[in-house]
Amino acid sequence: MCGIFGAIARGEAPLRHPEALERMAAALRHRGPDGECIIGNERARLGARRLAIMDLTTGDQPFQSPDGKIWMVCNGEIYNAPALRQEASGWGYPFRSHGDIETIVPFYQRFGADAVARLEGMFGLAIWDETRRRLVLARDRAGEKPLFWTDVGNELRFASEIQALLEFPDQLRRLNRKALRLYHALGYVPAPYTLFDGINKLPPASLLIAEGARTEVRPFWSAADAASRPSTLVPGDTTTLRDTLLRAVKRELMSDVPLGIFTSGGLDSSLLVAAAARGIPGERIHTYAVRFTESGYDESPYAEAVTHAIASVHHVVTADEESLGRALEVVSRSLAEPLGDPAVLPTFLLAEAARKDVKVILSGEGADELFGGYPTYLGHKFADLWQRVPRPLRQATRWAVERWPSSTGKMTLEYMLKQFLSATEEPWLTRHLTWLGAMTIDEGVIAELAGKLDRFPDEPLNRVMWFDFLTYLPDDLLVKVDRATMLASVEARAPFLDREVMELVLPAASHVKVRGLTTKAILKEAARGLVPDEVIHRRKRGLSVPVARWLNTGLAPLADRLLDTPLLTEHRTGRRNHARRLWPQLMLALWSERWGVEIR
Repeated sequence: MCGIFGAIARGEAPLRHPEALERMAAALRHRGPDGECIIGNERARLGARRLAIMDLTTGDQPFQSPDGKIWMVCNGEIYNAPALRQEASGWGYPFRSHGDIETIVPFYQRFGADAVARLEGMFGLAIWDETRRRLVLARDRAGEKPLFWTDVGNELRFASEIQALLEFPDQLRRLNRKALRLYHALGYVPAPYTLFDGINKLPPASLLIAEGARTEVRPFWSAADAASRPSTLVPGDTTTLRDTLLRAVKRELMSDVPLGIFTSGGLDSSLLVAAAARGIPGERIHTYAVRFTESGYDESPYAEAVTHAIASVHHVVTADEESLGRALEVVSRSLAEPLGDPAVLPTFLLAEAARKDVKVILSGEGADELFGGYPTYLGHKFADLWQRVPRPLRQATRWAVERWPSSTGKMTLEYMLKQFLSATEEPWLTRHLTWLGAMTIDEGVIAELAGKLDRFPDEPLNRVMWFDFLTYLPDDLLVKVDRATMLASVEARAPFLDREVMELVLPAASHVKVRGLTTKAILKEAARGLVPDEVIHRRKRGLSVPVARWLNTGLAPLADRLLDTPLLTEHRTGRRNHARRLWPQLMLALWSERWGVEIR
């Protein structure tokens, strides 16, 4: 695991700002505090900041081919490296290391850019082929690891995080208006856009090949193709899913340093804890849970109860206004992208605490999108039923619910009813974005987002889940986890996003995942016997931050200074809880102020 970066001159002229590579390395130090190396010549330079996870003594990057013509850096882990190493050793490749990353080099030598499709794992990688003057960038299938690039003055530059690209004096800090519209609709910016005009995010499961004057971006794996295949999952088929999940967790336990698990007491993290205990029997696993001081938000007792069964070394991290405020300062100061998900703050606090004991964390991202875990999926399911209720009764219900006093609690009945009624009569995508807290939505944004599903089957509820898998998961949740953990120099892995798991679950019919009022139905069936029944039956809560109250108390001066919107006034009166809309606006304003980009 590390932060990677580089710059390539596309013509014969040397790099204009080679000194910027050292500044790029410094900007990514949090991603790799264990070492730094930059190699290259006057027209091409690649570098890495290393967080040593595997092969602690011989695994320093960049790696080069024996003839020195191919250079490679990779941020991530290759879980099928043992099989790849055995195959390449059969070709006679002289490995210099014992870890997973070097296996990429001989496969590129033999198969070119198509070698990326052979990799199982999470990765953002770059390969420079000196003979062909070719740069290859690639990102893993689900988008666990980030990779950004820009083309300025006939130079292609790349980095694991945006702020490293801003170290070049000729990199403009100009707002991308299209990305801003998407941010207003989603609370995050989907690939391939960023809020900086000219800086691009490589989409998940994609290759960038730059050779001569040509730049091509193309997929090497397709979620749509996976979703279109015949499904082998049916209700009651717990063995196939359970075995697949256990194999995925066991693969991702590979590490030469201690590892832990973020726990909430919910199904996803509890299943990871149980699977890890089976994968490394006899070892004590570190588990970490957050404790909120505000009533209704704290789930740490549930997490602690689950860990008793495996006797893990359990740690509880307190998230009060003071610690959350400190996390907000670190995140907004350090990252050149606005993170509209407030859960990044407790995630950073967990990672910061975990760093004292471990370097690797397992996390449950991907389970909700794959298995249908969000309450919004039930909302979509019953929206059509609501349309059949006589209009006068619907109007009367809406009138009564709107006059229900607003609460700042976590997922209260009042809040969920108001959210449900706010958009039930809208088309599914507009409804979905409204429920998720969209600030503004225009027809162009709707058309572009709907286009992401053009190649998917026409299965209504599954289309909502696939949409979240393609957008919310890689561009919000995985961004949150990657940036929060890496700010604390900890690597996060998401076993639910193993390729085998994804290809098994993506094509499954929606009724296999959401059955009646039961979300994650097939996952709950597979979890029986691995986790306690009370965990399986407990209502999903999620990692939420008491933002609604915080905006009226400790964050009030900051919100008053940066936000100029009637939503804040209405929120303060208690008439409506607008926390979901106000928080992304506050993060956008902090980003604009920190990085000097005008957004008006």
